[in-house]
Amino acid sequence: MNWMDILFGHDKDLDALQMSCRAVVIFVIALLLLRIAGIRTMGKKSAFDQVIIIMLGAILSRPVVGASAFLPTVASSLTFVLVHRILAVLGFHSQALGRMIKGERILLWSAGEEQKENMKKAQVTLEDKEETLRLSTGEETFEKVLRIFLERDGEISIIRNS
Repeated sequence: MNWMDILFGHDKDLDALQMSCRAVVIFVIALLLLRIAGIRTMGKKSAFDQVIIIMLGAILSRPVVGASAFLPTVASSLTFVLVHRILAVLGFHSQALGRMIKGERILLWSAGEEQKENMKKAQVTLEDKEETLRLSTGEETFEKVLRIFLERDGEISIIRNS
């Protein structure tokens, strides 16, 4: 038995040492893939960015436990990351594609009035807006609020009157 077999094993019959060694290798690969994907992938909470995180976790777990072959799994993960990166670059250059990929902000409050249709579409309640108001401004009333948006990443932002 050679050292590769001892450290990494074969197929699904793996012991703790073999799974641990595989986990270390996959961890390093995951870091490299996230660097290729770009720094904003981990910083943003948009659906576009979350898809890559979820998919990488799902795919890269498979070689650790021996459920899938190592190289095809890493290749498919790299493909996901490259598609994500290409779409991000294209979305930067095309506002229409950017809106399709990342969504667009939704106006929830303007000039003292709720935008009820937009709130319904975004599934945002008055309580959601009040919570954000308290957390972001320390205020309890909307008197000083000019506009409220549901941003592309799902956060609610508040623009105050000057």
